[in-house]
Amino acid sequence: MKIQPLADRVLVKPAPAEEKTIGGIIIPDTAKEKPLQGEVIAVGNGTKDEAMVLKAGDTVLYGKYSGTEVELDGTKYLIMRQSDVLAILG
Repeated sequence: MKIQPLADRVLVKPAPAEEKTIGGIIIPDTAKEKPLQGEVIAVGNGTKDEAMVLKAGDTVLYGKYSGTEVELDGTKYLIMRQSDVLAILG
């Protein structure tokens, strides 16, 4: 399945959460911190007021509660506005 974000939205694949252990205890997925960076998979065309700066392949930082989680073909993605992206990692 293919998805194409509209307007100023981007599709981001979050980086995998780091596996953490504390004294030999593995922290379950529900208690792990959500990753705050990911890879841009697809971008919209922008709006007449805001040009699209991001492009597919960019690694970005985004806010902790940014985006809407969607699942496609068993993989989780986030759809968010370009303005929710805080920085491009280079």
